[in-house]
Amino acid sequence: MKLNKSLILSLVSPLMILISLIGLISGKDNKKIYYLPIGCMGIFIVLEKQLSRKFNRNNILEKIKTYQKSNLK
Repeated sequence: MKLNKSLILSLVSPLMILISLIGLISGKDNKKIYYLPIGCMGIFIVLEKQLSRKFNRNNILEKIKTYQKSNLK
């Protein structure tokens, strides 16, 4: 069974954020800084996927609008 890249990212990124939060809450004071990069990467992956979906939807909507305008003439 072949797994899709977006499926893996959608499962891994919340896990990364969760690990980071658990590490920040329960970690030792001098080791808490090591959990920040994994949390930032998880947040970045979620935001990047959200923005790419938004831009793709806008592009599809614009194509539909131009197609409808050309068919009305």
